[in-house]
Amino acid sequence: MSGQIRILVADDHPLMRSGIAAEINAEPDMSVVASAGDGEEALSLFRLHRPDIALIDLRMPRMNGLDLISAIRTDFPAARIIILTTASGDVHAIRAFRLGASGYLLKHMLRGDLITTIREIHAGKRRVPNEVAQLLAQHAMEEQMTPREIDVLSKVALGRSNKIIGHELSISEHTVKAHLKAILSKLGASDRTHAVTIATRRGFLD
Repeated sequence: MSGQIRILVADDHPLMRSGIAAEINAEPDMSVVASAGDGEEALSLFRLHRPDIALIDLRMPRMNGLDLISAIRTDFPAARIIILTTASGDVHAIRAFRLGASGYLLKHMLRGDLITTIREIHAGKRRVPNEVAQLLAQHAMEEQMTPREIDVLSKVALGRSNKIIGHELSISEHTVKAHLKAILSKLGASDRTHAVTIATRRGFLD
């Protein structure tokens, strides 16, 4: 129908997709034109249908949400994308917006905010949930972890010892300990396990 906001929904949970589609299609000026269960399918459907808005889950098989945003925006720089996620971590949000997302929706807020967010993004605005905005402000002035520090912490999350981490990353055990000291300081963590917990919650680690 002419004048409708055309929307693609990409989420690997069929019930989530159908619920979102039902709510959108109940609006007279909106319609779901495509629905995808993984990132690669979503990219193909975006290229085919050229929707006005894409709702994209961060965690999907065959291409995650961040890689999908990057791929879409490479071919369609004006694409308007809203991230769907259960994760309120500030790092997830920063990465999504840097890649070109226009909005960020936490799944527990969908019932109240989905339609409003779609209308605002379609009108050229940006939208960030208050709880995510507060996290962004809270951590804005903090020193960010380096890619190497994230590599080290990801190995810690797998239960590796300092010696094994050093071997796998081709660095000395002393260097691993230095990275861990910096990681604990940057995250405000009391020990290795606490650091992994904080890093996962904020989105440094999946």
